[in-house]
Amino acid sequence: MKNAGNLKSGRRGTSVPTNVSLDSLLVAEARELGVNISRASAAGLKDAVSKARAERWLEENRSALNSSNDFVGKHGLPLKSLRLF
Repeated sequence: MKNAGNLKSGRRGTSVPTNVSLDSLLVAEARELGVNISRASAAGLKDAVSKARAERWLEENRSALNSSNDFVGKHGLPLKSLRLF
């Protein structure tokens, strides 16, 4: 993906004309309410990409997370004796 780094850094790439299929009643209501369909679609896509990225990260790091949780379960929190609360 050419601009994937931009998505991660929060920068936007250029707009790309894209054909999508949307519910006709939803589009009609959005137009009636003055909703910018392109912006709303982009916001929804950004949210979906963010969620998919988080799910992928979790899956890729599941082993390390489980290992860490197992360690804490067996030995307690590291440096617990230094905590002031």
